[in-house]
Amino acid sequence: MRDRSADTTRATGRTETRFLDRPSGRVAYDVTGEGPPVVCAPGMGDLRSVYRFVVPGLVDAGYSVATMDLRGHGESDATFSSYDDAATGGDLLALADKLGEPAVLVGNSMSAGSAVVAAAESPTSVAGLVLIGPFVRDAPVSAATMLAFRLALLRPWGRAAWLGYYERQYPGRRPDDLDEHLKRIKKSLRRRGHWAAFAQTTRTSHGPAEARLSDVRAPSLVIMGERDRDFRDPEGEARFVAERLGGRIVMVPDAGHHPQAEFPEVVTPAVVSFLFDLEELSPAA
Repeated sequence: MRDRSADTTRATGRTETRFLDRPSGRVAYDVTGEGPPVVCAPGMGDLRSVYRFVVPGLVDAGYSVATMDLRGHGESDATFSSYDDAATGGDLLALADKLGEPAVLVGNSMSAGSAVVAAAESPTSVAGLVLIGPFVRDAPVSAATMLAFRLALLRPWGRAAWLGYYERQYPGRRPDDLDEHLKRIKKSLRRRGHWAAFAQTTRTSHGPAEARLSDVRAPSLVIMGERDRDFRDPEGEARFVAERLGGRIVMVPDAGHHPQAEFPEVVTPAVVSFLFDLEELSPAA
């Protein structure tokens, strides 16, 4: 087991963007800190900077933290033919492999399903899962609701509709820099090919992730906001995911779909505690 008293690395400033070469394009990511790797991916229509408040605490705890943009989001290319859970799961595994040892995968929203697929596909590459506001199965949605969603994302009002929807995902406490984060999302959606990639991503089915839940062997932590408007029953959904994976649950009071940015003082210690527990269970500890 590592001597945590020697962990003094801190996250300072903005890290340099790196690129992971994948078939048909590149995925943007950055790495901060030194130690066992933690790979974080955002949800659909978001950016890797959604983890901006969590990364420093994980680095201070002695971990190397990589945050990556989804395909067709942020600084990643929009040249891919697929943008679904399996594709992102492959990107997570490729990044974990590049970092050189089994990684803990942190997924928010859609990328939680991708992390499940990755853990099922390559158990030796994944040391643990942290699933935040996880979509690991398709939510029951009426045809009328789905039609309304598709119409809302049509140009020319589609970007504004998405940004308005995203902003409402912070019901408890609005981050001081949320306006800046929204500007970065808007800029991303205006990049060449990114709106089409985003639209394709919205058609993702999480059925493949649900089908692989029973194949996951990695220890899991499910973090859910009590006011996550993407789920009819957030706590019930968290229980479903945790029970299928044999994991633990942390419910975050007043939080919505992005508790890591809304209440990092709750989420960060929960993730660090989970990471430390994984080290205690590791054969090399």
